[in-house]
Amino acid sequence: MPPTTNPTKVKSGLEVLLDDPAPWLADRRLGLLCNPASVDRHLVHARVRIAERFAGRLEALYSPQHGFFAEKQDNMIESSHRRDPLLGIPVFSLYGTARRPTADMLAPIDVLLVDLQDVGCRVYTFVWTLSYCMEAAARHGRQVVVLDRPNPIGGAAVEGNLLDPAWASFVGRYPLPMRHGLTMGELARWLNEAHDIGCDLTVVPMAGWRRRMYFIDTGLPWVAPSPNMPTPATALVYPGQVLWEGTNVSEGRGTTQPFELVGAPFLDPDRLAADISARDVPGVTFRPVVFEPTSGKWAGEPCGGVQLHVTDTDAYAPYITSLMLLQAVRRQAGEAFAWKPPPYEYEFARLPIDLILGDGRLRLRLEEAGDPAALRQDWTPALKDFAARSRSCHLYGE
Repeated sequence: MPPTTNPTKVKSGLEVLLDDPAPWLADRRLGLLCNPASVDRHLVHARVRIAERFAGRLEALYSPQHGFFAEKQDNMIESSHRRDPLLGIPVFSLYGTARRPTADMLAPIDVLLVDLQDVGCRVYTFVWTLSYCMEAAARHGRQVVVLDRPNPIGGAAVEGNLLDPAWASFVGRYPLPMRHGLTMGELARWLNEAHDIGCDLTVVPMAGWRRRMYFIDTGLPWVAPSPNMPTPATALVYPGQVLWEGTNVSEGRGTTQPFELVGAPFLDPDRLAADISARDVPGVTFRPVVFEPTSGKWAGEPCGGVQLHVTDTDAYAPYITSLMLLQAVRRQAGEAFAWKPPPYEYEFARLPIDLILGDGRLRLRLEEAGDPAALRQDWTPALKDFAARSRSCHLYGE
């Protein structure tokens, strides 16, 4: 009996554009910011489809962090410019010698198409690459067209503190909460409107997407947008589990379940699971595990810890959950626990955890054994204000 499949309910912005090419693209030279996740429902890459649909007009490609083929594993592993072996056109890296498009990079094109799969989290760098592209486009008289894709963790929930501008970096340039609840197209609108970028921006919306959808509800195929984002389940935990990048505890890189796993050689998995489970954290079960990373932190060493199994996606709050887990780890580990020193995403002085949290005061409060529930009360008013203000950028209903 053949396996059952989830019928496609959503049409991506790429497919909407291909089905009905806009007249304002006529005779325009096109560029495409993309990576391996930029595919249609049949897993055909966007550059192939666009080159076919707009024959002779796709002049350049652009790649974000992790490279055009998403082959670069970790942070601050740069990729170089290259030529696309299929189309023979230049591929300009926006995570190499430059993270902002230069005038020379934009010279071959009139319109930059953007087709990137975001994961719904502030510290995922694709949105900040988009912001740099929008700023450069405004400066050099280019148009940006975002081909929208789903927020894989839904658009109904927002969570976390807003970034303090004093802690701006490449993992957070503007006051966005950790879980922002916007699609890439909506983020582009928010950047342009709330922060006065002045870009000539068009968003091609999806068809059929609704805010309460998770990626599994869309019927679209998942292609890892970065090497350590293998499944939609990874994306679901990422807005909290990314915190471990700022510590000496493994976030599961070098395993088949990055970010779902967390641990270190100095942790007792059963004790940790019992401690965090006693908090009765909604929507998730913590299973004690031992894993051995093949690369990254603690490579080749058995790490005790837990795996997060999300049991109720609507009840699960990734950011506050991982803050609670962080405090449980610190209670058990004592002096064995440490914040990871710089560098981190081209920041060479400030602690990575402060950049990830988006506010250095949060770390200080955590060090004082602060209760994450109390922290949540503090950021709730600003979060509600963001949710209300960002609705003007929404393209989709509930």
